Amino acid sequence: MVSAHKQIDLTRLRFVLQGLVVGLLAGGVVSLFRLGIERTLMVMQGVYRHATPGTIALVVLGSIGLAAFIGWLLTTEPNISGSGIPQVEGQLQGTMDFNWWSVLWKKFVAGVLGIGPGLFLGREGPSIQLGAAVGQGVAAGFKRTGSDRRIMIAAGAAGGLAAAFNAPIAGTMFVLEEVYHNFSPLVWITSLASAIGANFISLYVFGEVPVLHLVYDRPMPITLYWHLLLLGIVLGLLGYLYQRVLLAMPAVYAKTRIPRAFQGIVPFLLVIPIGLVAPQILGGGNGLIVGFGQALPALGPLCVLLVVRFVFSMISYGSGLPGGIFLPILSLGAVIGAVYAVLMVDLGWLPRLYEMNLIIFAMAGYFAGIGKAPFTAILLITEMVGNLTNLMAMAVLTLVAYIVVDVLGGAPIYESLLQRLTVPSQIEAIHRMDRLELPVFEGSALEGMQVRDFAWPRSTLLMSIQRGSQSIIPHGDTVIRAGDTLVVLTEASQRAAVRAQIHAKAAKLAERTGD
Repeated sequence: MVSAHKQIDLTRLRFVLQGLVVGLLAGGVVSLFRLGIERTLMVMQGVYRHATPGTIALVVLGSIGLAAFIGWLLTTEPNISGSGIPQVEGQLQGTMDFNWWSVLWKKFVAGVLGIGPGLFLGREGPSIQLGAAVGQGVAAGFKRTGSDRRIMIAAGAAGGLAAAFNAPIAGTMFVLEEVYHNFSPLVWITSLASAIGANFISLYVFGEVPVLHLVYDRPMPITLYWHLLLLGIVLGLLGYLYQRVLLAMPAVYAKTRIPRAFQGIVPFLLVIPIGLVAPQILGGGNGLIVGFGQALPALGPLCVLLVVRFVFSMISYGSGLPGGIFLPILSLGAVIGAVYAVLMVDLGWLPRLYEMNLIIFAMAGYFAGIGKAPFTAILLITEMVGNLTNLMAMAVLTLVAYIVVDVLGGAPIYESLLQRLTVPSQIEAIHRMDRLELPVFEGSALEGMQVRDFAWPRSTLLMSIQRGSQSIIPHGDTVIRAGDTLVVLTEASQRAAVRAQIHAKAAKLAERTGD
């Protein structure tokens, strides 16, 4: 007999309220972070526009001092380097953990000082890490542990991105699709509540105008969709190039013999001549993108701009300075779209009124290819631009760019960056390394599973997958097939235990699938 008084379950309400608390706090922190970067950039652009020999000398000395101070912060807290997204992803996977207060204030200070002077770095990655640190701090205050703690960290990350871009839906989707890889109801509803709370604060501070407010006259007709296919291929190829060059930059910087924490001196000094020649292109690129809506440069200057932004984006991020690649990727996508559109207009193959369509779509396509997060890319550009029309065209371009990068073997960039952080420590922890080969038979629970979806034992490292005569270096998107042989690196004394753990986990998966 069913009880007349059904017990009320307040679990979801509790998580929503906690998410709102995290979001409001994250929104406040990230809004201050945005303000600090924007005001610093405005000051520096003014200095460059009215430069004198004396002010240039002061800028050089100040840049050296800033690089030294940020280097000191990096030596005391190495986890604030780069965008911070790989660190948050590692934290949610359980492979990394941090002191939230140390990360919070040091990332805030180093981010404003590193991005504000005009380096080609984005605020969004640091905003995600700042939001995650806020979520971790709130979890500590509520004494939450385990999955509850992880949910609040993920919610903080969603709030951070929402406040950085005024994009709450994309902020939530990015955490689910790219960072946490978990679509459980508690995760997404808490992240959405946090993103809404953070966006509320951001809208109050910065207003309701979309961050990348661009307008196009009319949707692109089906007869011109062949441009989407061609531009998608171009974006995919250049996206794969972006991945390869970015991942190679630490090795390039190592040749300078400058200590890793102080390699920021290189972009700090190299940005000065760029600021003196073209101060309007400094920064992550949102001002540049919005400027395209007012006046589009000719093909020659656009090509020069593409090369400069690509090269100096690599130099800026490769130095390890606290700053992201999110916005620089979008700005590069916009420039690539502009180059393509202007070229096609000059050739007479595209009506001029569709130039802005391709610029907007290219931002989504380039990010989808590099980050391998197509849903986030579509939602993000839709929210940032403030236009819901012609989603079909954006989806087509995004899918083509994604497929091109995937066929070339490109992995999600943040996942690759996370591997750079965690693999050395994993290898160091394995004192006496030994190979363990595990065949995958037909009907195994591992068949058809992506590498990231299996809970590998902590004392192991999946080194390669032997598929016939081919040896595959796996990444999170790699699908395990029947007939594969998994080559796992583990401590010699743990081989039997690790084999048993993997078989037990696979058996549980098979039972769950059977149910």
